[in-house]
Amino acid sequence: MQVTRRQFFKICAAGVGSSSLVALGFAPGEALAEVRAFKLARTTETRNTCPYCSVGCGLLIYSLGDKAKNAPGEIMHIEGDPDHPVNRGTLCPKGAGLLDFVHSPGRLKQPEYRAPGSKEWTPISWDDAFTRIAKLMKDDRDKNFIAKNDKGETVNRWVSTGMLAASASSNETGYLTQKIARSLGMLAFDNQARV
Repeated sequence: MQVTRRQFFKICAAGVGSSSLVALGFAPGEALAEVRAFKLARTTETRNTCPYCSVGCGLLIYSLGDKAKNAPGEIMHIEGDPDHPVNRGTLCPKGAGLLDFVHSPGRLKQPEYRAPGSKEWTPISWDDAFTRIAKLMKDDRDKNFIAKNDKGETVNRWVSTGMLAASASSNETGYLTQKIARSLGMLAFDNQARV
């Protein structure tokens, strides 16, 4: 076997280095055999849908917390769902950056209201927001509802308000949304996928 001068020095350095580590009580075999804890072992896994576009990719969201009442868990990892039929574990760059979106300091976590003529947004509760939306919808429907057309035929139309549905929803959610909008008499109904 032919050994060059450079190879000889490499072999000697490796031998001296490993023998001195063993002499100090460090055995690399034992250190490499140590079992490390998986970072997601103590987390709670939640399945969800990506909120960005109409593709509807599946997500796995991992949160860490003790599940105590009034102690919210903190989301620590988000990845694509390998069992989801749409994306099969892959995510686009926007979906892959969802963790930054969740922890963004500028993210709104409650509804806000700006009074007419005001320059300031004021936070309001979810109950107040839903009540306001329901009241405005009812007022508009009462004012603009068309029960009969010019010929006297019953049409039950509400043409001054429309609905834009989320396309990443399930078929069941889409069906119920369509039924609710049509039962109110709305004609303007569209889906996010076409926008």
